[in-house]
Amino acid sequence: MTAAAPAVPTGATLRPDAVGFLDSLVIGLAATSPAYSLAAVLGPIVALVGVHAPGVLLVSFLPMLLIAGAFAALNRADPDCGTTFSWVTRALGPWAGWIGGWAITMTGVLVLGSLAEVGVRFTLLAVGLDGWAASTPAVMGLSVLLIVVMAAICVRGTELSARLQNGLIVAQTVALSVFAVVAVVRGVSGDSPFGGLTPDWSWLDPFGSGGAALTGGLLLGVFAFWGWESAVNLTEETRDPLRAPGRAGVWSTVVLLLTYLGVATAVVSFAGTGWLAGNADEEEAVFALLSGQAMGGWDWVVLLAVATSAIASTQTTIIPASRTGLSMARRAALPARFGSITPAHRTPDVSTWWVAGVGVAWYLGVGAISENALFDSITGLSLLIALYYALTGIACAVWFRRRLTRSVREFLLLGVGPLLGAGMLVWLLVLSVRDLADPANSYTGQAWFGLGPPLVIGVAVMLAGVVLMLAWRRRDARFWQERASLAP
Repeated sequence: MTAAAPAVPTGATLRPDAVGFLDSLVIGLAATSPAYSLAAVLGPIVALVGVHAPGVLLVSFLPMLLIAGAFAALNRADPDCGTTFSWVTRALGPWAGWIGGWAITMTGVLVLGSLAEVGVRFTLLAVGLDGWAASTPAVMGLSVLLIVVMAAICVRGTELSARLQNGLIVAQTVALSVFAVVAVVRGVSGDSPFGGLTPDWSWLDPFGSGGAALTGGLLLGVFAFWGWESAVNLTEETRDPLRAPGRAGVWSTVVLLLTYLGVATAVVSFAGTGWLAGNADEEEAVFALLSGQAMGGWDWVVLLAVATSAIASTQTTIIPASRTGLSMARRAALPARFGSITPAHRTPDVSTWWVAGVGVAWYLGVGAISENALFDSITGLSLLIALYYALTGIACAVWFRRRLTRSVREFLLLGVGPLLGAGMLVWLLVLSVRDLADPANSYTGQAWFGLGPPLVIGVAVMLAGVVLMLAWRRRDARFWQERASLAP
């Protein structure tokens, strides 16, 4: 099957061969914010499944691997920086494609301010400025500044972004590794103030605590793996664009799995299940609380891991949203100005600054309501994430539908695998809607329109997308007329 070539933009194009496979791999890893994500989900997962937290993370890896395989296959057929938007449009039609693009863009907008805030707060704690870290105006002001700086680096050039990410991922990995080794050694030796546990292979059994608890854990686990597709959004700027970005996405999920299993096992061994479950509501602060107990005067090492993780992700989160906006503008799915590429640096300048600007506005606006409302907006991300990942899996099977009978390998890798991954994510999406509908499962604990705030925020964001899509179609319907010419 020969895929139609993507629309060619006028004027400047993104810089080809700007980064290599390793750079893409690092960006995929950084976008997930491993230290921050694991710190945020580990306590709640342990509260649900106890010592079987590593097993839940292992099972959460499966849909991510299957969808990463779909990304790799679709990227070989259509190396477009818009990824899900472009592929879903050509496989399922412009309506589904537009919604998929909107979901990707809004996940970046919703989480951008929170990532920056974690980066700022943990940096201040790591350097001993606890007073600043406790000051909301100081933290919010520095967070906005960090977003602006990271957006400027994104515009300045993909090569500069890659070099920064390489340094941040090294610092994060080293810090996490030191913490994990110290924690597991002290846990096994009984030198832990919490008593410590000896790791056991049974911890990898996700079903040890029952089905209901596993379901809740999986919802958290999927969030921990989210973000690796940033590597594929750089396809037009990567050497060997047909293969390297997809491989980087797949390998990102594998490296994340190994990291999560190692650190989760070490933390559970050191802290035990009682302390972690009792502090599950501390979110990313779990590592901050544990760092002093495990590392003593070297607690700044762990604080540095979370800080660099969040700072790196603040930048890489901008990449998928800005490239998706660029791709949508190329196809007349958004105003043409979003397709602007700076000639000097060959990066999408207008869409990058829009993502940063809307992200700052969301962060300040929701943060002014309450910190809990900001946390609820992040929880609502699970709906958008599951939606666009599932759409990509379905699009893969539809795109390659005529190849599925050629061999068992293609049937499994291009059809069964992506559909299985999509099915798991749709199941989790339904469970998310059910759970988030209960106000008791929110940070605010209050009902909005009789429902939990995270669900209201998630649905409102999607409805806003539908309204904008209809308004733009009324103004310029060219995108909705391209379906036949681009069908695979």
